[in-house]
Amino acid sequence: MTALAGPQSVIDAAEAIPSADDLVARVHTYYPDADADLIRRAYEYSRVMHASQTRQSGAPYYGHTVAVAFLLTELRLDVASVCTGLLHDTVEDTDATLEDIAELFGADIARLVDGVTKLNELSSKRTKQAENLQKLVVAITQDVRVLLVKLCDRLHNMRTLHFLKKPEKRERIALETLEIYAPLARRIGVNRLCTELEDLAFFNLNPNAHEGITKRLAEQREGRARAIADISGRLSEQLDQAGIEARVFGREKRAYSIWRKLERKGVSFDEIADIYAFRVIVGSPEECYRVLGVIHQVWRCVADRFHDYISTPKPNNYRSLHTTIIGPGNIRVELQIRTEDMDAVAESGVAAHWRYKAGRYGYDPAAAEIAGGDPLERLRPFVEILEQGGDPDEFLEHAKLEMFSDQVYAFTPKGDLIALPQGATTLDFAYAVHTELGHAAAGARINGRSRPLRSPVRNGDVVQVIKGGAKTPPPGWEDLVITGKAKAAIRRLVRASEQDEFIRIGKVIAEHAFLREGKVFREAGVADALKRLELDDLDALYLALGKGRVSSGELFDAVYPGQRNKRGDSPNDRELIGDEKGALYVHGRGLTPGVSLHFAKCCSPIAGDRIVGVMNPGHGVDVHVIDCEQLASLEDEADLEHWIDLKWTPEALSNAASVGRVVAVVRNEPGVLAEIAGAVGEARGNIINVKMFERSRDFFRMAFDIEVLDTRHLSNVVSALKTCERVTEAERARFDGDDALEGFDEEAG
Repeated sequence: MTALAGPQSVIDAAEAIPSADDLVARVHTYYPDADADLIRRAYEYSRVMHASQTRQSGAPYYGHTVAVAFLLTELRLDVASVCTGLLHDTVEDTDATLEDIAELFGADIARLVDGVTKLNELSSKRTKQAENLQKLVVAITQDVRVLLVKLCDRLHNMRTLHFLKKPEKRERIALETLEIYAPLARRIGVNRLCTELEDLAFFNLNPNAHEGITKRLAEQREGRARAIADISGRLSEQLDQAGIEARVFGREKRAYSIWRKLERKGVSFDEIADIYAFRVIVGSPEECYRVLGVIHQVWRCVADRFHDYISTPKPNNYRSLHTTIIGPGNIRVELQIRTEDMDAVAESGVAAHWRYKAGRYGYDPAAAEIAGGDPLERLRPFVEILEQGGDPDEFLEHAKLEMFSDQVYAFTPKGDLIALPQGATTLDFAYAVHTELGHAAAGARINGRSRPLRSPVRNGDVVQVIKGGAKTPPPGWEDLVITGKAKAAIRRLVRASEQDEFIRIGKVIAEHAFLREGKVFREAGVADALKRLELDDLDALYLALGKGRVSSGELFDAVYPGQRNKRGDSPNDRELIGDEKGALYVHGRGLTPGVSLHFAKCCSPIAGDRIVGVMNPGHGVDVHVIDCEQLASLEDEADLEHWIDLKWTPEALSNAASVGRVVAVVRNEPGVLAEIAGAVGEARGNIINVKMFERSRDFFRMAFDIEVLDTRHLSNVVSALKTCERVTEAERARFDGDDALEGFDEEAG
């Protein structure tokens, strides 16, 4: 397959590579005191180390590192950043080591190179991508220059991506750029990098759509050139008459941005209002509002297309006035009104704050704060996701969720601005404010009205989170949120809750194992056993027992070698003790359903059934009714160690609502479902799910999931169904995995 030809490319096989003197001259245009010798040495080291390497284009490899360094000079970065651009691939792709870099160029540059260097390929491509992103997040929170070098590296790679011959590799790199690197650029406000990365990725992922939009843009440009020129001329004229000195220039919306709007809003190409925009640059914020007044007196504005990002900046410090006017020929044109400083921040973001301070050239956080707040704060959610733990793939999933570009802005009761992705809920809002607030959230008030935690947050909402007492996540908690930070925090809370449950279960198992053998379990007596089992402490022992990694028999053998009774007791003969509140208890220890306790779908236990628990290693405890057919396969001597005695608490027997499944054969006649629903309702049951899985001309075989209080209540419901004239059979479902109802829960709606 022929390689694609990209819309832009820099330093390919046909172009001369700029010299070290060219690079030094570029740096000296904004940093006259730059260490020219250091730049030249880094340039030469890169050239020598990469001397035997070429790129897919056939160009010398070091041309790529020079191109990255030049991109960094466009952002006006310091010498260390430029040298890192030259050296960023030496440790990864040559024999150079970080120690060599530190010795030759200093610890600062070595640290930056290490931050940009990818991890070794030790795992799958997805896991490797996730691990590299984790490493990058850690590095950029310590020094944002790592991210700027990485973005320039990726931009040059994207500009030359068309040289790669394998389409699947182009697609993978383009998708990674669109999902990770472009959003990171937007996060820190470097719009000039973000928009080009998006457009290049779009070109490689969907070349037909890119070409179609580009052609439509060219046609509109030709057809509306005169009208746009008229607006531009009249705009400058009106500002001159008002005595406002301004710089006016136009821009055309990029292909990817148009594509996103077509997808998101479901509009036609002709309905997009801001394909053309003018930027008006003035001297002060006060003049921005004066320009707005002049414009609105001359042209009609589109009421819902006005945004004041000066009074309420975006989280990445973007500040500007946006308005859309209706010009000649009914053409909608967007105008962006801002100062020179605002424009620099809008285009370069964090890179706009490199300047001289205290005799040195570097990043000035104080200047960033004056400009509206440190854009590096927008990287904090990624660090918080990282701190929640979990495996690298989980981090990657949550980080991608966090990179939504479409934002809503809501306020705390104190007036603090919270930015969230479109569709975020009040629970997302709570976690955005603080992780502990999210854990404790019980409800919310939006604009003074009580709302549930699943309620979506809209622009301008004032959200007050109502705290509750419990920190144990209820089932389905994660389904209420969409942000990566919230999902990561909830999963961490679930992991912590599960670990506590496993430890509690493990302690019960240990006590029961010794009780079964006529011994008393004493924690002080297992020190030697811990060494034999290669465990660090008692919590590690209980966790291993609870997760099934160590059996109760193995523990007993470790404490009393050779003394275990191998007969194995029947679960029916085991003693049940304790009487605590909760759904179930095991030897007096309450368990939390849905965390480490799972009701087996093969027999669907409900309150009143005789039940037993079976350890499922790494999963928790599966609860079965005592006569479940699947238990027969577990009744050998080795598996009985993993059985746990369970009993319903009085509270569960009197108050809990359970779901019982009933199978009925009914006549195929009008009104039969109404008759069934009436019978169930009269018996005080509640149908929550219905499935028809066999159908003939005269009869249906149907399954009903019915909310009941206990087994007696379910029996009453079944009896009520049997009294229905058009119900020929009704019984409680008892299924194994081969039954016709397998998959009922997944398929039924």
